[in-house]
Formats: sequence, structure tokens, C-alpha cells
Amino acid sequence: MSEVTVRKQRPKHLALNEIRLPLPGFVSILHRISGAGLFLCLPLLLALFGNSVGSPESFAAYKETVGNPFMKLILFGLLWAYLHHFCAGIRFLLLDMHKGLDLPAARKSSKVVLVVSIALTLIIGVKLW
Repeated sequence: MSEVTVRKQRPKHLALNEIRLPLPGFVSILHRISGAGLFLCLPLLLALFGNSVGSPESFAAYKETVGNPFMKLILFGLLWAYLHHFCAGIRFLLLDMHKGLDLPAARKSSKVVLVVSIALTLIIGVKLW
């Protein structure tokens, strides 16, 4: 007696709006995006740092640049990116040490990463604003 396997028809296109990503996957993607964003904004951060430690005239230009609300918003986003990347990096280091690999622990650590990174961003951002 031969066994007949029924093959499921594969979709012809990938419907990205129908894919439901679990929270640990969402945190992983945000970790990659935040790392790429930090890397791409490194020239901006270095230019701001150079202006802040240069001459008094360049420091005045730095204060004017950083005082712009749009620049504050960009720096606020970079602060979140740094803090999220840092917190998620600690989570991934723990996962590499085989801590919290089961699904409930992975979901809990993902929630902790999101809450801690947002809370730290708000606390530090309000102090610096």
C-alpha cells in the first residue's frame, strides 16, 4: 500500500500584511534596525561632537543646531535606538548563554526590553530636553 502525500499549494506572492510576527521576532528586527540607524547616523553624531568640543564659535553653532526642535526629535530617536540596541543586546547575550530560550521566557524578556528601553528613553530624554 503506497502512501500518498498531499502537497499544500504554495502562495504565488508573499502577503506581508498577513504575516503575524511574534514579539521576540519584532524585538529582533528592531535590534537590527536600531543598529543600522546608529551606524548610518554616526557621521552626524561625530559632526555634532566635533562642534561641541571645538572653538567657542563652533560650540555656539552646536547649541543652535541642537536647539532646533527637529534635531531634538532626531536625537531623541537616536537615544531610543541606542538604548533599545543596548537592552536587546543584553537579551541576546543571555540567549546565547541558553538562558530564557523557552517561549514564555522569550516573550517576557522581549516585553522587558521594550518597556525598559522606552522608559529609559523617556527618563533621559526629558532630563536632556
